[in-house]
Amino acid sequence: MHFQDSIVALSSGRLPSGIAVVRLSGPQVRFALETIAGDVPEARMAALRRLRSADGSVIDTALVLFFPGPNSFTGEDVAEFHSHGGRAVVAALLRTLTAIEGVRQADPGDFTRRAFLNGKLDLVETEALADMIGAETEAQRRFAVRNAGGVQSRLYADWRRRLIHARAMIEAEIDFADESDVPGSVSDVVWADLAALAQEIERHAQGYHAAEIIRDGFDVVILGAPNAGKSSLFNALARREAAIVTDEPGTTRDLLEVSLDLHGILVRVTDTAGLRRAAGKVEAIGMERAKARARSAELVLLLEDMAAPAEMDMPDIDAPLLRVGTKSDLLGPEGAGERRYAFEISTMTGAGLEKLVAEIGRRADEATRQAGDILPSRLRHVELLGEARELLERALAADAAMTELRAEDLRLAADRLGRILGAVDVEDLLDVIFSQFCIGK
Repeated sequence: MHFQDSIVALSSGRLPSGIAVVRLSGPQVRFALETIAGDVPEARMAALRRLRSADGSVIDTALVLFFPGPNSFTGEDVAEFHSHGGRAVVAALLRTLTAIEGVRQADPGDFTRRAFLNGKLDLVETEALADMIGAETEAQRRFAVRNAGGVQSRLYADWRRRLIHARAMIEAEIDFADESDVPGSVSDVVWADLAALAQEIERHAQGYHAAEIIRDGFDVVILGAPNAGKSSLFNALARREAAIVTDEPGTTRDLLEVSLDLHGILVRVTDTAGLRRAAGKVEAIGMERAKARARSAELVLLLEDMAAPAEMDMPDIDAPLLRVGTKSDLLGPEGAGERRYAFEISTMTGAGLEKLVAEIGRRADEATRQAGDILPSRLRHVELLGEARELLERALAADAAMTELRAEDLRLAADRLGRILGAVDVEDLLDVIFSQFCIGK
C-alpha cells in the first residue's frame, strides 16, 4: 500500500540515554537523508554522517542506516538515525525531520500498522509483537517469540486452507456432478477431515487459559481470619513493606497485589481483608471483594494462626487450596504437629517460606506447561475459533441433501479464521490493536 506521507518517531527508550534511535518511514525518506545526512547511504550498511538542520548548523554526528522498500519492516523506504541520546539532540532532529514537507510525527503503532497493510505481518504476528514488547518474564518472552515467528499464524492458515479446499470439493460435486474429471462422492473424505478439524479447533481453544496465565499471571490469593499473618506473608513474598501490619483486626480492608517472577512465570499475589462474621460495613465490603477474588484464583493460600486459631467466614471456592499454618515461631516443641497443614511457616524467622514459594512456583509451572504448544493468545481468537467450530459442527450435523447450505457454513467458518489473521474484514479492529504499541513501533 502506498502512503503519501512519511512518519517519524523516537523508537528507542526513555531519554536521556547513551544512544537514541529515530526511525523514519515513507516516500520522503531518500529526500530526508540527502537533506539532513548529505546522501543516501548504501542499503543496510551503517554510515557515520554529520546531521545538519535546514540552516546548515550541525545537529549531531550519528550512524545512519537505509532500508529500501519493500525489504524493510514497514515495506516502505525506512531510515534510522542512531544519534546521541540527549533530549535536546533528539528534539532538534525530530524538529528538522518534521519540517520536511510530507513528514509527520508517528501515532502509536503507525509503523506496525504500515507493516501489516503492506503484508509484512498478519494480525496474529502483530499481536505477538505487542506481547514481545510488553514481556516481563521469560515465559512471556518465549510465548511471544513463538507466535511472532508465525507458528500460530501457520496453524490458522492451514485450517483455513482445509476449509476452503473442502468447500471447493463440495461445490465442484454440486456443479459438475456429471463431469468425468471431477471425483465422485467426496463426502467420506471431506466430512471425515472436517470432523477431525472441529476437534482440533476445540482442543486448541481449550488452551487459552494457559495462555492467559502466561500473559496475565498465575493468580494467588491469600485468605484467612484477621491477624492470621496474611499481610506479613504478603510482605515476605514481596520482600518489602507493601502492606500495613498491626495487631488490630481489620487493618487490611482492600485488595493489595504484588507481582513475582517465579521460574520465569509471572505470579500475582493478592492480600485480602480478614474473614470474620462480626465486621463493620467497610470491612464487610473488603471481605466480599476478597471472596470474589478467591473464586477466580488459580491458587488460594488459606492461612491460620497456629498459636491462636480463630474462626472465619469461609467462602465457597472451587480453586485449589493450600492450608498454611502461620507463626510457627510461637509454638513450643510440644505444640508442633498438633494441626495438619500443607505448610507451616514463620515470617519472623523465615521458616517454611522457601518451601511454600517453591510449591507456588511448581503449580504455576504446571499450569503453563502447555506453553510449548501452540496456544490462542487473545480472547478474540477464542471467540472467532468458537464461531468457526460452531459453523463447522452445524455443517456436519446438517442433512446430507442440504449441500449448498453446508457449503455456505464452511465459507463462513473459513471467514472467521481469516478474521483472526486479518485476511478479511478487520478494519474495525485495527485502531484497537495498534493502539497497544508505543509511538516508535
